[in-house]
Amino acid sequence: MKSALMHFILTLKVALRALTRNKMRTFLTALGIIIGVGAVIAMVSIGEGAKVGIQERFNAMGTNLLFVYPGSRNMAGVRTGAGGWTSLKEDDADAIIKNCDAVDMVSPSVSSRAQVVYGNKNWATSIQGCGADYTIIRDWAMDTGVFFDDGMVKAASKVCVLGSEVKDNLFGAEDAVGQIIRIKQIPFRVLGVLISKGQSGGFFNRDDMIAIPYTTCMRRLAGITWLNSIDVSAVSSDRTAEAQRQIEDLLRDRHHIAPGSDDDFTVRNVADVAETAAESTKIMTILLGSIASISLLVGGIGIMNIMLVSVTERIREIGIRMAVGARERDILLQFLAEAVVLSLLGGIIGIGFGFGVSKLLGKIEIFSQFKTVVSPGSVFLSFMFAAAVGIFFGFYPARKASKLDPIEALRYE
Repeated sequence: MKSALMHFILTLKVALRALTRNKMRTFLTALGIIIGVGAVIAMVSIGEGAKVGIQERFNAMGTNLLFVYPGSRNMAGVRTGAGGWTSLKEDDADAIIKNCDAVDMVSPSVSSRAQVVYGNKNWATSIQGCGADYTIIRDWAMDTGVFFDDGMVKAASKVCVLGSEVKDNLFGAEDAVGQIIRIKQIPFRVLGVLISKGQSGGFFNRDDMIAIPYTTCMRRLAGITWLNSIDVSAVSSDRTAEAQRQIEDLLRDRHHIAPGSDDDFTVRNVADVAETAAESTKIMTILLGSIASISLLVGGIGIMNIMLVSVTERIREIGIRMAVGARERDILLQFLAEAVVLSLLGGIIGIGFGFGVSKLLGKIEIFSQFKTVVSPGSVFLSFMFAAAVGIFFGFYPARKASKLDPIEALRYE
C-alpha cells in the first residue's frame, strides 16, 4: 500500500515537472479547460438563479392562491378566445366564499387603465379594482395609510391606494395620504400607499398601479356588470386542490353547464403554475449547461493536441526510461497523469473564474431581475467533467507513448 502511494506521488511529481518546463504552453492549454468550466458554472448559475427567482415570486404570492378567469364560449360554431366571455359576476364571488368551505377569502377583480392627475402632474397607469381582502390574499403590506374596507367596497366609494411607482411620479417626497387625485376626471381620495414589490418576470411593474374598490371600477370607470377575474385564497396550501374542485363544481352548477360541455371559466392553481415554471427553468438550465460544455470539449481537444506534441518531443526520454526498466503501464500512467493534472488545474482555476463571471452577470442590467446562483452540484459536475475530459483526451497520447519501441525511441533525434 505504501509502495503504491509512493509511486503515485512520484508520478505526480514527474507530471508537474514536465508541465512546468514550458509554463506558457501549459497555461494556454489549460485555458480551454478554465474557460469551459467557468462557462458551465456561469451558465448554470443563470438557470438556477431564474429558477430561484421564479420560486420566490410564486412563494410571495402564496401556494394557496387560485385565480378564476372567464373562459371561452361556443356561439353558433364561433368560439371566443380564453377570457372572451363575460361569465363571471359578483354573485359568483359571493357564492364561492359562502359555499366552498376550503376557500378562506375572495377578491373580485376588474382591471382598467387611465390617466391619473394630481395638481400639474399626470401619469398613465393600471387601475386595479379589487376587494377589501386583496392585500391579504396577495400578501402585500401597506407602506403608509390603510387599505379600503368592505363598507367602502359596498358603497362604491371613490377611494384609492397607490402603488409606490405611481406615488413617486405624482407626489415625489410629498405625503400622498389624504390627497385628492383624479382618475378619468373623477376625484378619488388617497387612503394609503403599498410597499414596493418591483418587477414581475421583467415585463410588468407591479408598483405601477392604483387599487380601488372593484364596485367603483365597474360602475364609475369601466361601466360593466361583470368581473375580469376572481382572486381566491384557500384555507391552507394542503386544501388548494380541494378548493379548486369545489369552485369548479359550484360554477358549473351556477352557470348551468351540461356534463361534457366546455366550461365558460378557468380556475388556475398557482402551485401548478409554479411547478410548470420550475420545469421550464430546469430545461433551460440543462440547455445552457450543455451549450457551455462544448467549450470543455474544445479544451479537451487542445489537451490531446499538446500531449501528442509532448510525446513527439520526448521520444528519446521515453526510450531511456524504457531502457532502464520502465514498463508500458508506467509510461501510460505518466502521460495520462500529465493530462489529468493539466485538466484538474484548469478546472480549479475555472471554478474561481466561473464564480467571478456569475457575480459579474448578476450586476448586468439584463440579468438584474434575478440573481445568479452557483450551486455546489454545478461546481462538482464541472470539476468531474474536467477530470473526465483529461482522462478521455489524454489516453490516446499516453497509449501512443507507451507503445513506442524502445530501440527506435533511443535512435530518435
